[in-house]
Amino acid sequence: MVILGSKQFTYEVSGDNWGKLPEGWFYKEATSVDVDSKDNVYVFNRGNHPMIVFDSKGNVLRSWGEGMFTNPHGVTIGPDDTVWCVDNVDHSIRQFTPEGKLLFTLAERNKPAPVMSGKPFNRPTRVAIDPRNSEILVADGYGNARVHRFSPDGKRLLASWGESGTEPGQFNIVHDIAIDRSGWIYIGDRENRRIQVFSPDGTFEAQWVNFSRTAAVHVSKGDNQLVYVGEYFAVSPEVCKIAMRLGPRVSILDTNGRLLARLGDHPFGDEPGRFYAPHAVATDSRGDIYVAEVSYSEYGKQKDSPKELRSMQKLIMKSSNG
Repeated sequence: MVILGSKQFTYEVSGDNWGKLPEGWFYKEATSVDVDSKDNVYVFNRGNHPMIVFDSKGNVLRSWGEGMFTNPHGVTIGPDDTVWCVDNVDHSIRQFTPEGKLLFTLAERNKPAPVMSGKPFNRPTRVAIDPRNSEILVADGYGNARVHRFSPDGKRLLASWGESGTEPGQFNIVHDIAIDRSGWIYIGDRENRRIQVFSPDGTFEAQWVNFSRTAAVHVSKGDNQLVYVGEYFAVSPEVCKIAMRLGPRVSILDTNGRLLARLGDHPFGDEPGRFYAPHAVATDSRGDIYVAEVSYSEYGKQKDSPKELRSMQKLIMKSSNG
C-alpha cells in the first residue's frame, strides 16, 4: 500500500493504471477527467475509445467518441451532467449527453480564428460552466491568450479578457479553468507557473505562485471548497530524474490560496504515488482524487521503443486517524 500526504489529506494510491479496461482497450494517455453527480468518472483519452465512463470502482459503464475527435484535450461535466469536450487540434468545442449524443456545437471542427487574434477560438483547452447561471467559459489557450464567457445557450459572446504576457491578467497558455460556487474563476496559467484568480466579471484579483507548471486546476463541489492544482515537472526531464519537490505533483489549497498539502515530492516515475505529467484533476463526493496524465506525450514517445505508460491514478482519501 502506498500512502501520500498526511493528517486530513492522506490518500491511498490505487496502484497501477486505474480503470478496468477490457482486453484490447488502451488509453495511450489520459488527457482529462471529470466526475458527474453520480460519481461516475469520465476519462477523455487518446486511445481507441476516446471517452470511457467508469463507476467509482473502475468498472466500465460505456464508451463513445470513436472517430469524433482529432486530439482530445479537455472534458467538463456540467451541472446538468452533460459532457463538454474540447479538442485542441481541430479547435472544436461540443456538448454531448452522458451517452455521447451530440447536443450542441460551440466551435466547429477545423474553423479556427487567427492565431493570437483574441477572437474565439484557436486551440482551446477547457470549458467551465458557471454554477450560478450556466454561462459557458472557455480557456482559449494554445493559439490565443484569452478567456471567453458565453450565454448559457452559447449564442452570445458576453465578454473576453486576457492577452499574452507575464503581468497580472496576462497569460502564457491558458491551460485550465475552474469556477467555484460564488463565480470566482481560477486559471491554470501554465507556462507562467501560477494560478490566476478572477472575479466573476473577469477582473484580476490574485495570483498564486510557488508552483511548477500549472497544467490543471479543479475546484471541489463540497461544502468546504478546495482547489486542486496538477503540476508538470518544472525543469528538464534529465534533472527531474533525480530532483525533489519540483513536480510532477498535485497541490491542494483553500480558495484563499493557502497551501494545505503537496502530494508527490519525488521525481517522475511509474511507481504508484509518483506522477508523470498531471494534465487534469477531478474529485468525487468522497474526496477521492482522479489524476489524468499525458505520460505518452511527455515520456512514452521519447523511449527507444515508444510505449504507453501509466495514464490514470486514483488517490483514495483516508480518515485522519488511519
